[in-house]
Amino acid sequence: MSRDWIIKNVRIVNPDQELSESFIHIKQDKIVKTAPMADWEIYKNEITVEKDKVLDFSKDKNTFLVPGFVDVHIHGANGSDVMDGTETALQTMASFLPSEGTTSFLATTMTQHPDKIRQALEQVGSYKAKEQAEAECLGAHVEGPFFTKEKAGAQPVEHLRQADVSLFKEWQKAASGKIKIVSLAPEQDPEFLLTSYLKETGVAASAAHSNAEADLVRTAQKQGISHATHLYNGMSGLNHREPGLAAEALLNSGMTIEMIVDGVHIHPDMVNLAYRLKGAAATLLITDSLRAKGLPDGKYDLGGQEVTVKGNKPYLEDGTIAGSVLPMNEAVKNMTAFSGCSLQEAVWMASWNPASLAGVIDRKGSIEAGKDADFVLMDKEGTVYKTWCRGNLAFQRGE
Repeated sequence: MSRDWIIKNVRIVNPDQELSESFIHIKQDKIVKTAPMADWEIYKNEITVEKDKVLDFSKDKNTFLVPGFVDVHIHGANGSDVMDGTETALQTMASFLPSEGTTSFLATTMTQHPDKIRQALEQVGSYKAKEQAEAECLGAHVEGPFFTKEKAGAQPVEHLRQADVSLFKEWQKAASGKIKIVSLAPEQDPEFLLTSYLKETGVAASAAHSNAEADLVRTAQKQGISHATHLYNGMSGLNHREPGLAAEALLNSGMTIEMIVDGVHIHPDMVNLAYRLKGAAATLLITDSLRAKGLPDGKYDLGGQEVTVKGNKPYLEDGTIAGSVLPMNEAVKNMTAFSGCSLQEAVWMASWNPASLAGVIDRKGSIEAGKDADFVLMDKEGTVYKTWCRGNLAFQRGE
């Protein structure tokens, strides 16, 4: 499609407002203007766009546009994993993700030998998109190995270790400065040296795979912890006499949370509880998906461990849940169903908030002039029909 084109007569659902009967002018990879159709007659006389470069949705009343989803916690999809440590793995993920409405992501590592993590981060740091029509790899989310054994989950315990500022500096150099989030257990950073350093250097520090008591989490938050990784999972929970990380994350106004809303990792009622306590403004939707996403049930690899996928549940041999196969559009649909939140709020959680956490809110997270032309045509059932990444059609649903 031409690099100068128009979408008209479309409903836009942004995090802050819904615009019915609107138009969007896209030039190159950016949004030039969004406005009500009432302004179209005047605006069209000010521009030169060929008639065949205008997409008119006046006959389609069942779909709407939302800003492209931003997945800040994803390990793999369509047979590839970030820990494969290859350019091909990242390209496979980037090409597949628009099918679920995801237009940008943070490639997420997991607990492994430091050299394996470094190799994966080097690929993220040097990755250059081969195709224009693919999700943008915004950088990396380092999940582990600074975790506690008691809450390791699917993180290989033999590679767990205490937080290490020097090691992180090596990894950040390998990633060409593109590490945006580090998940760690507060008790594995007893003097908060890494936590403080992350805050100083603009990297989000997220509490995860931790058995910390609420008091320790509260102290860690003051030192720089600002987020909680996959809420409820891999953390001390909601015990009425011993409030843990989950409780503090829900109550602490200085922390945002992320959830895997697949109906497996969290009971719908607990999703609703989190939504009522944190609200849309402090909640992110993530997938935490594995290489098995988009593929049939079967056995797959996760950091050298065999994972069995049956239905929408991946698990290790001992029954431990190991990541997900959740598409982001399903997370959005489930969030509205489980919590009763509005579609606008779900978009807030899937687009705006993760774009903010990843440090790209100046160009992602909403459909407005000056931002990247990342948006998704979908319906209220969560079906994705088309996805554009930076002005390029990256996915179109077959009839």
